[in-house]
Amino acid sequence: MPYAYAGKLLGVDLDSGQWQVTEVAPGEVRHYLLGSGWAARIVHDRLQPQLDPLDPTNVLVMMNGLLTGTFVPTASRVSVCGRSPLTGIWCESAAGGFWGPELRFAGYDGLVVTGRAEKPVYLWIHDGQVELRPAASLWGLDSHETVERVLDQTDPRAVVACVGPAGENGVRIAGVMFLGNGERTAGRGGMGALMASKNLKAVAVRGSQRPEYHDRDGLRRRVREDTAWIKENSLALSEFGTGGGVPATEVFGDLPIKNWLLGSWKEGADKTSGQRIVATMLDKHYRCFACPIACGKEIRITEGPLAGLEGHGPEYETLAAFGALLLNNNLEAIIQADHLCNRYGMDTISTGAVIALAMEAYEKGLLTAEDSGGLELEWGNAEAILRLVEQIAQRQGLGDMLADGVRAAAERLGSEEVAIHVKGLELPMHDPRAFLDMAVNYATANRGGCHLEGLTYWRGYGLEWEEWGQAGEHDRLDSAGKAQVVYDFQNYLSVYNPLGLCKFIVKGLTGPETVVEWLNLAMGWDWDPDDLIRTGERLFNLKRMINVRLGITRADDTLPRRLLTQARPTGSAAGVLPDLEAMLEEYYQLRGWTAEGVPAEKKLWEMGLA
Repeated sequence: MPYAYAGKLLGVDLDSGQWQVTEVAPGEVRHYLLGSGWAARIVHDRLQPQLDPLDPTNVLVMMNGLLTGTFVPTASRVSVCGRSPLTGIWCESAAGGFWGPELRFAGYDGLVVTGRAEKPVYLWIHDGQVELRPAASLWGLDSHETVERVLDQTDPRAVVACVGPAGENGVRIAGVMFLGNGERTAGRGGMGALMASKNLKAVAVRGSQRPEYHDRDGLRRRVREDTAWIKENSLALSEFGTGGGVPATEVFGDLPIKNWLLGSWKEGADKTSGQRIVATMLDKHYRCFACPIACGKEIRITEGPLAGLEGHGPEYETLAAFGALLLNNNLEAIIQADHLCNRYGMDTISTGAVIALAMEAYEKGLLTAEDSGGLELEWGNAEAILRLVEQIAQRQGLGDMLADGVRAAAERLGSEEVAIHVKGLELPMHDPRAFLDMAVNYATANRGGCHLEGLTYWRGYGLEWEEWGQAGEHDRLDSAGKAQVVYDFQNYLSVYNPLGLCKFIVKGLTGPETVVEWLNLAMGWDWDPDDLIRTGERLFNLKRMINVRLGITRADDTLPRRLLTQARPTGSAAGVLPDLEAMLEEYYQLRGWTAEGVPAEKKLWEMGLA
């Protein structure tokens, strides 16, 4: 048995209803790790660019990171990978919680699904056993109802990944929900629509196997020391969750306001913050498997029209997407929108973004009251926001147009200006005019508009990592030198999903030397930090090559025109715009890519990808 990971992949062909188990070669693990790294190799090898992303031939890969299920801090994450129904290109959407570890305990590192079942089914995986069960009675149920039924039919201690009605309805911003011992989402890129297109309603997992380690005692000692360090440097995240960042992002000019048109919203930010949630409705803190931070917040509303509503509290991205982006300072309405998205199974970032598009289009006369079915799509209208969430999930009324994302909606409206996206993926809630390095990160991130592939804005907030060269002077509002910052961050963070680690431990000042020590103690390897960074660079290039085969060129490595030509009018980032072309030229040189953004043959040989 290999150390840390299970060494087995489960392949399921839904056309035939058959499955098989394959071994994971140790040499391939050293080259690609697991998670989105090994998943990218699978997608690359099976890619047929001429097919629609929802063609049954395309694969859906749910892959644990190499350390998922171990006691390494935050080793909980699973990556849901494939071609995005929203963007048409590479997509990885990761989730924490307990599903990934439970899959590892059941004896598998990942699940590769092809084909389409004739009728809805769900998978029940438990201690090496696999059952494909009928799920017609589950079709149409929301995520909470689905999990309740599946747990009744399997094991109340199981953890379930499922799609909700949004995925079933082909909503291209639908996510995969992970419930049972908490609630987490693989939200980005429409992977819920990909899963539902295969008539796969859910995957339930439960197991009793536990990982072996090369040096269990040594790893445990090291983890104990590092856990204390991570806790000490993550106190605000532990106390307020990611939502605690809302007031700070407003101060830094990072918070997107009124579909990225305004610069300041202090009073609204204070009313829709993690601090306000903790002060008024916190029930308890929530942590994923092996997590020392506990950034999740469970809430309970005891007063007002939503009294009795309880569950997972909104994260920063959700608070900003349904708050500042829509000029909505009604915290209870934001929580209700989050609750609806989780039940329907939708990405809160993209859902907020398409509603912002609709509100701006309504303001500009591109949408009329007749188009909206009588909804008054005025900024901050909480009732209209909640109604649109439901319409999008059900593909009803105006929601049918919005369900395909902002790029498709803008094309139908004939106004590209109102659609804020990169490569078809709606931007998350961080402004590249406040942290200019984020302009390069957004433009080049492999899944489109994604902050998580770089997270370079952390440097702008003053965080430093001396051990890997990220320390010293850093002017967040100056384009000079930012390509190097993005290159370094992307290469390092590219190993996190493949390892199954949460990127918030980077914010706890965890650098490559620490991660390599965990990896060597767990696996018996002899890696140094350069090996880790080189692997991250290899995986970033591999995903770029998938996108190149799907037609991505330098022309696609850009930002919405609004963010390149229209500065924020007020706030600490007022008047600032990124010099994207100059940064891109430097970035391509660092990457060893051609002028068209294609990894050069020399770089592919250097990375072992030729």
